Amino acid sequence: MNGSFRQSMAWLHTWSGLVFGWVLFAMFMTGTATYFRPEITRWMEPETGPPASYGATADAAVAHLLKVAPNAKSWSITLPDERQGVTRVSWQPERKPGEERPRRRGGRGQNQATLDAATGEVVKARDTRGGEFFYRFHFQLHYMPVIFGRWMAGVCAMFMLVAIVSGVITHKRFFKDFFTFRPKKAAQRSWLDAHNLTAVLALPFHAMITYTGLVTLMGLYMPWGVQANYKSDEAYFAEVFPRGEEVARSGAAAPLAPLPLILDKASAAWGGGRPWIVNVSNPGDATARVEVTRHSGDKLTYRGGSLTFDGVTGAMISESPKAGPVNVTGGAMYGLHMGRFADPVLRWFYFLASLAGCAMVATGLVLWTVKRRQQLPDPEKPYFGFRLVERLNIGTIAGVPAGMAAMLWANRLLPAEMAGRSAWEVNAVFIGWGGMILWAALRPTRKAWVETLGVAAFLVAALPFVSALTTQRNLARSLMTGDWAMLAFDLTLFALGGLLAFCAWKAARYTAPVKPKRRSAKFVEEAA
Repeated sequence: MNGSFRQSMAWLHTWSGLVFGWVLFAMFMTGTATYFRPEITRWMEPETGPPASYGATADAAVAHLLKVAPNAKSWSITLPDERQGVTRVSWQPERKPGEERPRRRGGRGQNQATLDAATGEVVKARDTRGGEFFYRFHFQLHYMPVIFGRWMAGVCAMFMLVAIVSGVITHKRFFKDFFTFRPKKAAQRSWLDAHNLTAVLALPFHAMITYTGLVTLMGLYMPWGVQANYKSDEAYFAEVFPRGEEVARSGAAAPLAPLPLILDKASAAWGGGRPWIVNVSNPGDATARVEVTRHSGDKLTYRGGSLTFDGVTGAMISESPKAGPVNVTGGAMYGLHMGRFADPVLRWFYFLASLAGCAMVATGLVLWTVKRRQQLPDPEKPYFGFRLVERLNIGTIAGVPAGMAAMLWANRLLPAEMAGRSAWEVNAVFIGWGGMILWAALRPTRKAWVETLGVAAFLVAALPFVSALTTQRNLARSLMTGDWAMLAFDLTLFALGGLLAFCAWKAARYTAPVKPKRRSAKFVEEAA
């Protein structure tokens, strides 16, 4: 980092973006998909129906739980909303004195079920991680311990923030960069314009999403405040997320108050807020309690609070304590990052701005190779480090969307009753991504770009047809039933596939500029 301050920032911007660029691109891509996590899960569970109101679903959930677990210690009901078409229920069996608490099972265990939101019938949906995988990969990666993955994602996000700040210092012509794009200029100039445009276009969003991403995991990265003020993590969480005291069963049987009535009371107390998660303790007993948690998408802050009701009379007993300024600020940061509060229009803005972030990272990676290729003694025979970066660029920029599409293909093509099905869906992501990197390493650069982008375009754009051939979820059915979310999902796949196909077409048409040979001094003198 020699030279002037701006030159030092340019160096920092270049290398902080390159070293972590491939992981950042994958994080941006999966994070972009996360804004439609419920819709992705609905698409990957074609056995489920459209969303429904919570009133009828609450009664159906209680009826099912009374049938399968009438004497359970507690019930938990996650109600559907305008984006989800199922009710998820679970229960904790009553333990006998001295009996150990059963270990938590991964995936869908024996003590949970998925109910159709409209009919209340049990839905035997295929085993899939759905949109949850993209959400989890976005901040904790995969195939590594969770804490290590979160640390890795945090380091990448921190360097992304460094790249943003150093980029702002380096590029001081913001308004000019916003309106400048010269695709027919020299390669370096065109890629630099594309990088500047996609960066400036949504710069406030990029800065916000990176910073709030770090804040959401600040307890992991900066634990010293908690350690200095609390004896244990349990004491900290007990104060930040207080819960009511457990009440022992009395042994006197009593029917549960109508759950829709309790939910309506909770909604009225919140000024029209939506109930989301319902926890019932001691169901069927005179000491039953019903805790209703507010939907996380009702307000900017992600923590909506809860109300506790008497399970027999339906009267409200208590309200969760008001959050303090620090808790509210943390919840707002988390809410900004997740975007759950956003209406459909704002959610699409999140999606498009995040796509611009993907393009920003991708163009920055390509710009590194374009700029340095011109400085090579022989551009046709670059050194190993240059070839490595170039091949990783191709394999990642085309491979990540191809891998994500491969997971959706696996969702449709793998047998529904296959053992370990959801794990193989996830494996398809890395098989597709790794295959693209391997292919890029074996092919000439230009052909590798065209072929990998072409394959990615096909995998994405063909998904609606694969879905129509293998399930009843297709464009025509979505249009006839008014399922606009699934219709938009398929149309978005067409649009993204078309965008990748356009990139492949541009790569096929690209011709490298011929570098003019330097004329000798003698020739210049004779010409003069």
